[in-house]
Amino acid sequence: MVVNELERRERLRALFEAHADAVKAYALRRIGPSAADDVVSEVFVVACRRLEDVPVDALPWLLGCARRIIANQQRSARRRTALIRRLDAEPRLAPQWELARSPLLRALQALDERDREVLRLITWEGLDPARAAAALECSRATLAVRLHRARRRLAAALERIEQTDSIATTSTEAVR
Repeated sequence: MVVNELERRERLRALFEAHADAVKAYALRRIGPSAADDVVSEVFVVACRRLEDVPVDALPWLLGCARRIIANQQRSARRRTALIRRLDAEPRLAPQWELARSPLLRALQALDERDREVLRLITWEGLDPARAAAALECSRATLAVRLHRARRRLAAALERIEQTDSIATTSTEAVR
Protein backbone atom coordinates (compact mmCIF):
# COMPACT_ATOMS: atom_id res chain seq x y z
CA MET A 1 0.00 0.00 0.00
CA VAL A 2 1.38 3.39 -1.01
CA VAL A 3 1.12 5.83 1.88
CA ASN A 4 2.35 9.30 0.91
CA GLU A 5 3.03 11.33 -2.21
CA LEU A 6 6.77 10.66 -2.15
CA GLU A 7 6.16 6.91 -2.02
CA ARG A 8 3.59 7.20 -4.84
CA ARG A 9 6.07 9.01 -7.07
CA GLU A 10 8.82 6.52 -6.28
CA ARG A 11 6.53 3.55 -7.00
CA LEU A 12 5.39 5.07 -10.31
CA ARG A 13 8.98 5.87 -11.31
CA ALA A 14 10.04 2.31 -10.47
CA LEU A 15 7.11 0.90 -12.47
CA PHE A 16 8.00 3.07 -15.44
CA GLU A 17 11.69 2.18 -15.36
CA ALA A 18 10.98 -1.52 -14.97
CA HIS A 19 8.17 -1.90 -17.50
CA ALA A 20 7.99 0.99 -19.99
CA ASP A 21 10.14 -0.82 -22.56
CA ALA A 22 8.03 -3.98 -22.30
CA VAL A 23 4.80 -1.99 -22.67
CA LYS A 24 6.24 -0.15 -25.69
CA ALA A 25 7.37 -3.43 -27.29
CA TYR A 26 3.86 -4.83 -26.72
CA ALA A 27 2.33 -1.73 -28.37
CA LEU A 28 4.80 -1.76 -31.27
CA ARG A 29 3.83 -5.34 -32.13
CA ARG A 30 0.18 -4.35 -32.34
CA ILE A 31 0.15 -0.80 -33.72
CA GLY A 32 2.48 1.53 -35.54
CA PRO A 33 5.47 3.23 -33.97
CA SER A 34 3.80 6.65 -34.06
CA ALA A 35 1.07 5.51 -31.65
CA ALA A 36 3.18 3.24 -29.43
CA ASP A 37 4.56 6.12 -27.35
CA ASP A 38 1.01 7.41 -26.81
CA VAL A 39 -0.04 3.98 -25.55
CA VAL A 40 2.89 3.89 -23.11
CA SER A 41 1.96 7.36 -21.85
CA GLU A 42 -1.68 6.45 -21.40
CA VAL A 43 -0.81 3.20 -19.61
CA PHE A 44 1.26 5.05 -17.05
CA VAL A 45 -1.38 7.74 -16.63
CA VAL A 46 -3.82 4.95 -15.73
CA ALA A 47 -1.20 3.41 -13.45
CA CYS A 48 -0.72 6.76 -11.72
CA ARG A 49 -4.45 7.21 -11.16
CA ARG A 50 -4.92 3.63 -9.98
CA LEU A 51 -1.58 3.04 -8.29
CA GLU A 52 -3.23 1.28 -5.36
CA ASP A 53 -4.76 -1.25 -7.82
CA VAL A 54 -1.44 -2.12 -9.48
CA PRO A 55 -0.37 -5.54 -8.19
CA VAL A 56 3.16 -6.41 -7.12
CA ASP A 57 3.60 -8.34 -10.38
CA ALA A 58 2.70 -5.25 -12.38
CA LEU A 59 3.62 -6.23 -15.95
CA PRO A 60 0.51 -8.31 -16.71
CA TRP A 61 -1.69 -5.54 -15.29
CA LEU A 62 0.14 -2.90 -17.37
CA LEU A 63 -0.13 -5.01 -20.53
CA GLY A 64 -3.85 -5.45 -19.87
CA CYS A 65 -4.15 -1.66 -19.70
CA ALA A 66 -2.20 -1.37 -22.95
CA ARG A 67 -4.49 -3.92 -24.62
CA ARG A 68 -7.60 -1.95 -23.61
CA ILE A 69 -6.06 1.37 -24.67
CA ILE A 70 -5.11 -0.06 -28.08
CA ALA A 71 -8.61 -1.52 -28.49
CA ASN A 72 -10.12 1.89 -27.65
CA GLN A 73 -7.83 3.61 -30.16
CA GLN A 74 -8.77 1.10 -32.85
CA ARG A 75 -12.49 1.56 -32.16
CA SER A 76 -12.04 5.32 -32.34
CA ALA A 77 -10.19 4.99 -35.64
CA ARG A 78 -12.97 2.79 -37.07
CA ARG A 79 -15.62 5.28 -35.94
CA ARG A 80 -13.63 8.17 -37.41
CA THR A 81 -13.24 6.31 -40.73
CA ALA A 82 -16.95 5.46 -40.80
CA LEU A 83 -17.82 9.10 -40.10
CA ILE A 84 -15.53 10.31 -42.89
CA ARG A 85 -17.16 7.84 -45.30
CA ARG A 86 -20.64 9.01 -44.26
CA LEU A 87 -19.65 12.65 -44.67
CA ASP A 88 -18.09 11.93 -48.07
CA ALA A 89 -21.36 10.30 -49.15
CA GLU A 90 -23.39 13.35 -48.10
CA PRO A 91 -24.23 15.86 -50.79
CA ARG A 92 -21.99 18.85 -50.36
CA LEU A 93 -22.89 22.46 -50.57
CA ALA A 94 -21.07 24.47 -53.13
CA PRO A 95 -18.11 26.50 -51.89
CA GLN A 96 -19.08 29.75 -50.20
CA TRP A 97 -17.99 31.90 -53.14
CA GLU A 98 -20.27 29.90 -55.47
CA LEU A 99 -23.17 30.20 -53.04
CA ALA A 100 -22.76 33.96 -53.02
CA ARG A 101 -23.24 33.95 -56.80
CA SER A 102 -26.40 31.82 -56.67
CA PRO A 103 -29.42 33.96 -57.59
CA LEU A 104 -31.69 31.84 -55.41
CA LEU A 105 -29.52 32.24 -52.32
CA ARG A 106 -29.12 35.94 -52.98
CA ALA A 107 -32.91 36.21 -53.22
CA LEU A 108 -33.27 34.26 -49.99
CA GLN A 109 -30.80 36.63 -48.30
CA ALA A 110 -32.93 39.57 -49.46
CA LEU A 111 -35.90 38.30 -47.42
CA ASP A 112 -36.44 39.09 -43.77
CA GLU A 113 -35.51 36.48 -41.18
CA ARG A 114 -39.11 35.32 -40.59
CA ASP A 115 -39.57 34.51 -44.27
CA ARG A 116 -36.17 32.83 -44.50
CA GLU A 117 -36.89 30.69 -41.44
CA VAL A 118 -40.25 29.38 -42.65
CA LEU A 119 -38.73 28.53 -46.05
CA ARG A 120 -35.68 26.84 -44.51
CA LEU A 121 -37.78 24.74 -42.13
CA ILE A 122 -39.91 23.41 -44.97
CA THR A 123 -37.25 23.14 -47.68
CA TRP A 124 -33.88 22.55 -46.04
CA GLU A 125 -34.95 20.86 -42.81
CA GLY A 126 -37.65 18.84 -44.57
CA LEU A 127 -40.34 19.47 -41.96
CA ASP A 128 -43.95 18.93 -42.92
CA PRO A 129 -46.26 21.89 -42.26
CA ALA A 130 -47.49 20.55 -38.91
CA ARG A 131 -43.95 20.12 -37.57
CA ALA A 132 -42.80 23.44 -39.01
CA ALA A 133 -45.75 25.13 -37.30
CA ALA A 134 -44.73 23.48 -34.03
CA ALA A 135 -41.14 24.67 -34.48
CA LEU A 136 -42.35 28.21 -35.11
CA GLU A 137 -44.92 27.96 -32.30
CA CYS A 138 -47.84 28.93 -34.51
CA SER A 139 -50.94 27.22 -35.88
CA ARG A 140 -50.90 25.30 -39.17
CA ALA A 141 -53.17 27.95 -40.68
CA THR A 142 -50.76 30.71 -39.68
CA LEU A 143 -47.87 28.69 -41.06
CA ALA A 144 -49.69 28.17 -44.36
CA VAL A 145 -50.22 31.92 -44.72
CA ARG A 146 -46.61 32.72 -43.76
CA LEU A 147 -45.28 30.08 -46.16
CA HIS A 148 -47.44 31.33 -49.03
CA ARG A 149 -46.32 34.93 -48.46
CA ALA A 150 -42.65 33.93 -48.04
CA ARG A 151 -42.73 31.98 -51.31
CA ARG A 152 -44.36 34.92 -53.09
CA ARG A 153 -41.71 37.34 -51.72
CA LEU A 154 -38.93 34.90 -52.64
CA ALA A 155 -40.22 34.63 -56.21
CA ALA A 156 -40.37 38.44 -56.47
CA ALA A 157 -36.83 38.82 -55.06
CA LEU A 158 -35.54 36.14 -57.42
CA GLU A 159 -37.16 37.88 -60.38
CA ARG A 160 -35.55 41.21 -59.40
CA ILE A 161 -32.13 39.57 -59.05
CA GLU A 162 -32.43 37.77 -62.37
CA GLN A 163 -33.43 41.02 -64.08
CA THR A 164 -30.48 42.82 -62.48
CA ASP A 165 -28.11 40.00 -63.49
CA SER A 166 -29.51 40.04 -67.04
CA ILE A 167 -28.95 43.79 -67.31
CA ALA A 168 -25.42 43.44 -65.92
CA THR A 169 -24.60 40.63 -68.37
CA THR A 170 -25.96 42.65 -71.28
CA SER A 171 -23.92 45.69 -70.19
CA THR A 172 -20.74 43.61 -69.86
CA GLU A 173 -21.24 42.08 -73.31
CA ALA A 174 -21.83 45.52 -74.84
CA VAL A 175 -18.54 46.79 -73.41
CA ARG A 176 -16.60 43.97 -75.06
